[in-house]
Amino acid sequence: MVSIPFRDRLRSLVAADRLMQFVAVGTIGASVDMSLLVLFHSVVGLPLVVSKLAGAEISYLVMFVINERWTFSSFGDSSFRARIRRFGTSNGVRLGGLVTATVVLLTLTETVGLWYPLANAVGIGVGFFVNYTFESLLTWRVHRK
Repeated sequence: MVSIPFRDRLRSLVAADRLMQFVAVGTIGASVDMSLLVLFHSVVGLPLVVSKLAGAEISYLVMFVINERWTFSSFGDSSFRARIRRFGTSNGVRLGGLVTATVVLLTLTETVGLWYPLANAVGIGVGFFVNYTFESLLTWRVHRK
């Protein structure tokens, strides 16, 4: 296995076009997450955490498909097996962003009293940086191209 210097990994993260695509996909994902959070919590009546987890997982599936086809389409093997591996890795990676976003959501709603959709938006924003970094490096391995 070839070791890739930290500087090269960092450089691969700052590709402006890919970052902007990831932001666009993240905006779609955040819209799905937010819509489902409100639907599940306010309309269906599920607990806040359950609503957050369900909405987030569905949004992750949507974002994975778009990222796979657009943002990172030139990275990685296109076989079914490779895509399944990337989907599993993506879900694992996004767990860090989900934990971050959920902790922010609960902290801002329960401690500060912030309205839960606004707290969710803040949490998604904080989780974005965790997700972009680790999706780039672990899921699609942009530094290996």
